[in-house]
Amino acid sequence: MADARPVVWVSQPLIDAVIEPLRAQVELITTDAVTAWTQEQLAERLRGVDGAIITLNERIGAAQLAGADRLQVIANVGVGYNNLDVDALSAAGVLASNTPDVLTETTADLGFALLMAAARRITESERWLRDGQWGQWSFQTMLGADIHGSTLGILGMGRIGQGIARRGAHGFGMRVLYHNRSRLPAATEAEVGAQYAELDALLAQSDHLVLVLPYTAASHHLINASALAKMKPTATLVNIARGGIVDELALADALAHGRLAAAGLDVYEGEPQVRPELLALRNVVLTPHIGSASLGTRKAMVQLAVDNLLAALGVAGEAPRMPSAINADAALAARAASGDESKKR
Repeated sequence: MADARPVVWVSQPLIDAVIEPLRAQVELITTDAVTAWTQEQLAERLRGVDGAIITLNERIGAAQLAGADRLQVIANVGVGYNNLDVDALSAAGVLASNTPDVLTETTADLGFALLMAAARRITESERWLRDGQWGQWSFQTMLGADIHGSTLGILGMGRIGQGIARRGAHGFGMRVLYHNRSRLPAATEAEVGAQYAELDALLAQSDHLVLVLPYTAASHHLINASALAKMKPTATLVNIARGGIVDELALADALAHGRLAAAGLDVYEGEPQVRPELLALRNVVLTPHIGSASLGTRKAMVQLAVDNLLAALGVAGEAPRMPSAINADAALAARAASGDESKKR
């Protein structure tokens, strides 16, 4: 007898302890090794499946959806979803989801770690030590910037930004400024210990500036040469948002010529490639997009993706109820308008 269960494809090796139990509920197709899928391969993999769990490495748009007539849901493992063409997914009646909340504190930890490592020249001093240069020590060796009592600026004040604010205000006695598209309620500002500032004031006053805003057309290269020129030459810049928010050539130039003291970067515009201009610098801490990379958090992210997927596939005849849907209203409306019964199990 043919297997009537939904067919689900998992694009990359994830957490086996979370993925393998799916076999009891769906016909599961997994990927054994990390794979750089081409656009054509993604389109082929999505044909004939009802759902997919993917990572930020897989870009899904109209071309990948063209032959995916059965596809009901894309569960993205990550908070950001600029790898998804949400309009194309909605038009095709395909539900999309992400994994917010579960990685907030872990990513805030990493952001603060980058701030401290860059400001206190941790990686630079480690390389200096390993290179056998400690014998050249002087009283002014590896002088960095204080974190306690300084001014922390946060650009983008969602959950992760608020987590960083709490760490700075309550843990290090920092004055915390933030800029956001909309100002937080007064009670939230008081709880996280932050004050609202206009963007130019934020740039000018921050001793340490952390970027945690979404990447959009409006935020592309928001931190450019002009913005960097408004910052203190003693300041530290940390980016844990998306690489495209920063003009990386302008940043490298500012770091190389002493117009900015240091930077900590976890994200890059051309991931996984990193500009050689950044790699050549001693005063920038570089990590490979590991903001959520703790075992507990990665398990929670995959579990939320699984929960989203099962919610979208599992209830015949009812509108899917996904814990963190991105486009539920638009996708379900497109299904209803098309009268597509093939996506109802």
